[in-house]
Amino acid sequence: MTGLDNFATGSKENIDDVINTVSSSRQKIRFKFIKGDIRKYSDCLKATKNIDVVFHQAALGSVQRSIDKPFDSNDTNVSGTLNMLKASADNKVKRFIFASSSSVYGDSEVLPKKEDMNTNPRSIYAVSKLASEYYTRLFYNIYGLETISLRYFNVFGRRQSPDSIYSAVIPVFIKNLKSGKPLTIFGDGNQSRDFTYIDNVIYANYLAMISKNNNIFGNYYNVGCGERVSLNEIVKYLERKKGERIEVIYEEERKGDVRSSLASLEKIKKDLNYRPLVEFFRGLDSLID
Repeated sequence: MTGLDNFATGSKENIDDVINTVSSSRQKIRFKFIKGDIRKYSDCLKATKNIDVVFHQAALGSVQRSIDKPFDSNDTNVSGTLNMLKASADNKVKRFIFASSSSVYGDSEVLPKKEDMNTNPRSIYAVSKLASEYYTRLFYNIYGLETISLRYFNVFGRRQSPDSIYSAVIPVFIKNLKSGKPLTIFGDGNQSRDFTYIDNVIYANYLAMISKNNNIFGNYYNVGCGERVSLNEIVKYLERKKGERIEVIYEEERKGDVRSSLASLEKIKKDLNYRPLVEFFRGLDSLID
């Protein structure tokens, strides 16, 4: 096993447990970590050598970051993905699983979002993910690399940093809640998401890795819980857990954000036999605890 990261959005501490476990394990587990950058083809080539399956999770996330730094988002999310695909093809990797995003659907009022809907990205981040989906499909059609794109719906879970201006809403909520600070919501708070606990995402990647269904190659699938929750509902739930009122500051809605999202899971259930393992509030409780 090989890991590749430049820690642009993460930290080495997040994988220290894995490195220590593997190094002290009596099992024949081999793990090599490369501190590198997917924007460098040579790093991608090094990381994919003697590898059977690639889980391409690397990206510069955040709609707002892509608006603030469009070149960085494009270089990492599009050019970086192309580098990983080409390196995988050159090194005869068998399967390539790509982390896409529900943002490719845009702000259509039709719910739930189904994979056969027209895409209508509203942000540079969403465009970068859609462009990468096209590349992954082409690498199956042209080079025979077994590619699968998984459209994640608002992932949250352990080790998610709350310390950046581009951090996701749930880790920021929890950090502010524990420190006694007010919660900030951009918009009226009635915007809803299909928040997806990380265990569900890991499970979907695992199923994509082991599947023997040839229909999945060059294809794309929603990964979510199949339920939507508004930010105001989350606040009310946190108030019940804390047993007191929480101060909320409402600010102007941010550009590029969609109003509502909800994943249709019909396709991924049919082709990959996926079922959500952890529903939203159970995942939230686990994260808080």
